[in-house]
Amino acid sequence: MDWERLILNLLEGFPITVLLVVTSAVAGNALAVLVALARMSERGWFRFPAIGFITLIRGTPLIVQMFLIYYGLGQFREVRQSIFWVVLKDPLWCAFLALSISTAAYSGEVLRGAIANVPRGLVEAGKSVGLGKWQIRLTIVLPLAIRQSLPVLANETVLLLKASAIVFTITVHDIMGEANIFRAQTFRIYEPLLSAAVLYLALTFTIRRSFAVAETRLNRWRLR
Repeated sequence: MDWERLILNLLEGFPITVLLVVTSAVAGNALAVLVALARMSERGWFRFPAIGFITLIRGTPLIVQMFLIYYGLGQFREVRQSIFWVVLKDPLWCAFLALSISTAAYSGEVLRGAIANVPRGLVEAGKSVGLGKWQIRLTIVLPLAIRQSLPVLANETVLLLKASAIVFTITVHDIMGEANIFRAQTFRIYEPLLSAAVLYLALTFTIRRSFAVAETRLNRWRLR
């Protein structure tokens, strides 16, 4: 078997996987903050759409959402004639959108729980020094909630990495896409799939280690 060609193919897909995971994690978690705040809003026109969004995305398979974005939207002439078609006709952008939306729903619910668990005394302390509602949320509640939810967000990012393996179904040449191409060309099963698994395992270790370092640095005041 041509091991050199297999390794080169997988290394071509490696940066695509990394790019998708990093950008989707950043964009998705940024949206998750808005989803969490809307989910906890006292105003129904913010809270109910957020609840519906979380329920819909978490309750349906990611591959269905990805197919609807990539294959479904292109069926509408209005979409094909709009300025968004430049993005929506590109499978990499569609994969990014699907993964980001999924991350926003899952991480949004994680952050909602973390925000709800912020001690009420800290909020009252913020009020006592004259901070406004949004100042308290941005300077006290959100930083503490994000810090507390880092272990769970690490798990969500690993799940995002695993979920990204399905983007080859919309012709994205990521790690799994390159492994699948090599498998189809050579009729070898174990070698490309096990090699891809090793790369995913290395990325999983890197993600967990990065979050562990971030958690240690952010919580270093607790160790004193």
